[in-house]
Amino acid sequence: MPSTAGRRDSIVLRFLAAPTDVAATGGTVQAGRVLEWIDKAGYACAVGWSGENCVTAYVGNVRFNRRIPAGSLVEVHAKLLYTGRSSMHILVTVLAADPRAAHYEKATECILVFVAVGQDGASAQVPSWVPGTEGEVRLQAAARDRVPLRAEIKAEMARQEWTGAGSAPHMTFRFLSAPTDVNWSGRTHGGTVMAWIDETAYACAAGWSKAHAVAVYAGGIHFHRPIPIGHILEIEARLLMTGRTSMHIGLRVRSGDPRNPVMELSAQCLSVFVALDDDGRPLEVPTYVPATEEDIRLNEHAAKLTTMRNAMPSLELAGEISF
Repeated sequence: MPSTAGRRDSIVLRFLAAPTDVAATGGTVQAGRVLEWIDKAGYACAVGWSGENCVTAYVGNVRFNRRIPAGSLVEVHAKLLYTGRSSMHILVTVLAADPRAAHYEKATECILVFVAVGQDGASAQVPSWVPGTEGEVRLQAAARDRVPLRAEIKAEMARQEWTGAGSAPHMTFRFLSAPTDVNWSGRTHGGTVMAWIDETAYACAAGWSKAHAVAVYAGGIHFHRPIPIGHILEIEARLLMTGRTSMHIGLRVRSGDPRNPVMELSAQCLSVFVALDDDGRPLEVPTYVPATEEDIRLNEHAAKLTTMRNAMPSLELAGEISF
């Protein structure tokens, strides 16, 4: 078992939100950029603990509770909660404040799972994390309690097939992964993939609602395989279900070598967007009525995922964290 001597189980990133971080609709930081920050902080924490390169395996239940204006002072806290043989479950909390007052408010919070990878490309054993306080014991238990339901959600998503038989509104982005997208292992950065997922979902939501749309939830982002630089990426966003103001959008990322473009599933998730009027108030969206057998199945799938994620144990844990 690797030693824990000198290992770091938490980290805080601090910076200003830049104008280039703002969403296409203007004013506040795009959700995809926040997901990039979350992934970078989680990665730094995972590497600091494991001493190995790490890859993102899962990002779960990201609820965007507060929009972040450009120019905000941002803190991204990452804290180790639970370790498996090669996995690390990390709580990441994003806080934002007006730099003139520095009164921080929570923008979002979620758990990420990273896997340590050795130089041979195989998963590497990580030091076991042992909680040292009662608060950390509760944090560990909360992370562990979420594992079975997360596995059920992943299995539910894996059972679904998307084919040409569906008639739901959809949007597909397709491009090459560039060297500027590389992470420290030479693969496409997980946070960058999440930003692309958010952009594709936005295009689908805006197209259906004919209005500004913002992400309020990104859930069950499962990474199945790394994406090498130079591979073709195809991100498909498909409308699965609507509420009064919300749009539930399923997303799948496929990738393949352009010399032999067999596209394989690389990541998948479900995002929820809300339409807004010009004053930033929720706007009713057209009701989506599934037409084909596949549309109906995926609509029921989205409703089931909503029920399952609502059963996820609470993550109101910020008061337990000590950095």
